[in-house]
Amino acid sequence: MDISIKKDLTSNWFQLLQNAICDDICEIEKNKINFISKSWKRNSKRDEGGGEYRILRNGKVFEKVGVNFSKVYGKFPKKFQKEIPGAEKDPSFWASGISVVMHMQNPLIPAMHFNTRFICTKKNWFGGGMDVTPAIIDNKEKIDFHKTIKLMCDRHNKKYYKKYKKWCDEYFYLPHRKEARGIGGIFFDYKNDDFEKDFKFVRDVGVTFQFIFNKIIKKKIKRKWSLKNKELQYIKRGRYAEFNLLYDRGTKFGLQTSGNVEGILMSLPPIVKWK
Repeated sequence: MDISIKKDLTSNWFQLLQNAICDDICEIEKNKINFISKSWKRNSKRDEGGGEYRILRNGKVFEKVGVNFSKVYGKFPKKFQKEIPGAEKDPSFWASGISVVMHMQNPLIPAMHFNTRFICTKKNWFGGGMDVTPAIIDNKEKIDFHKTIKLMCDRHNKKYYKKYKKWCDEYFYLPHRKEARGIGGIFFDYKNDDFEKDFKFVRDVGVTFQFIFNKIIKKKIKRKWSLKNKELQYIKRGRYAEFNLLYDRGTKFGLQTSGNVEGILMSLPPIVKWK
């Protein structure tokens, strides 16, 4: 399959998924509040792609949720080339992806994150994953979450869940605090086994995330919470901010490739606290 077709297929899917997830969020809100949508370009002087980030703030259910699509291309900065497979000698790249971060009003509902991407240099690969970060641990929810992801992974390869869960546990970890960010999920990168099979898996990851966030939110949307619960949420959000600013690959990649700063930092929680 020609690389231009692969690029079109993946970027079109990420845009479709952005629309579908935003539709779900608006349906959950059942409110007049809507997404603020902003389109951006990577380089105003020459065409190097861009994207659209959508943010909804202060809803009844979502305190802040961002759904970001991007399709960018150009050349990596020289100091960044060695870190990217296939860019060591040729800095040219093309990348497209979708990222979603949800911060909830109800502290009993966890923060949720998802992203998938397709990156092309002299090598082409998929990356992405999803994870959940509760302020108050719910063991039943944790078991159900991992069971759902495992069933999805097993449809594609029986080895995926164990491998990508381990990768997630190691990735979403704050070494300076010696603690995990949340209850895990899956994480994968540099996935280039077979385009058609990999793309099918990436699509399934997106659809499964849709199913998961709808299920979790609708189950807990009416549950009563206390100010003590909210304080615990603010503290946990502090950990979330620390990870995204210190360790998150997507944040680093976006900033080092002159991405849209507002879109890149949309993952940060609206209110955080530290003790």
